[in-house]
Amino acid sequence: MQQDLQPLIEHLIELRSRLVRAVLLMVVAFCLLFNWAGDLYHLLAMPMLKAMKVGSQMIATDVTSSFFVPMKVAGMVAFLLTLPHTLYQAWAFVAPGLYQHEKRLILPLIVSSLVLFLVGMAFAYFLVFPVVFGFMTGVTPEGVAMMTDIDKYLSFVLGMFLAFGATFETPVIVMVLVRMGIVTVAKLREARPYVIVGAFVIAAVVTPPDVLSQVMLAVPLWLLFELGVVLAAWLMVPKQAENTEASG
Repeated sequence: MQQDLQPLIEHLIELRSRLVRAVLLMVVAFCLLFNWAGDLYHLLAMPMLKAMKVGSQMIATDVTSSFFVPMKVAGMVAFLLTLPHTLYQAWAFVAPGLYQHEKRLILPLIVSSLVLFLVGMAFAYFLVFPVVFGFMTGVTPEGVAMMTDIDKYLSFVLGMFLAFGATFETPVIVMVLVRMGIVTVAKLREARPYVIVGAFVIAAVVTPPDVLSQVMLAVPLWLLFELGVVLAAWLMVPKQAENTEASG
């Protein structure tokens, strides 16, 4: 019985060790970014600050917001900077138990998922935010000063980052579904009209109520779906070859 538990204990010790390494590096990164927390928030708020009218400014309605909100931003940046190391630790833990063909599939998926999520965040920051905030300031009634709370702004930005980051994961999701046999490429192509409608419905729910920002989410979602279908069709060729070799 003790011999049976030994491998499990060793795995748990290794898991703890890798979690500690990931968390320690994240804490170190946060400590290094601590002094620049205010600058990081200013950089994050730049799209809003540029869109606001002259004389307007952001405010902190809570006593502790002016301290904790920049700290949250520094923590978010530290998490993103150390995410490759965290993913490496996770990969190093599970990789020994995977077959070679599983390693060839999973590792590119992890890397591409990370890259696509970051691209989605960059798309939101550089292209979507200026449009959204420009629209919001443009429709502000005359005589009303737009003074956004920094904590609510952070919550809005994080929600948009998650929405666009998840949207840019669409090709990976499509390829995984096809690879696992849950759906076929032919079925995905048949579902194209429903996907287009669904993309605009999701955009209407997630984004602010201006048409342009909704289109800026819906169109990439649709195009990324099409990219996922193309890549999934290409991915099925080597899988069929593997099955043929296995049966032979």
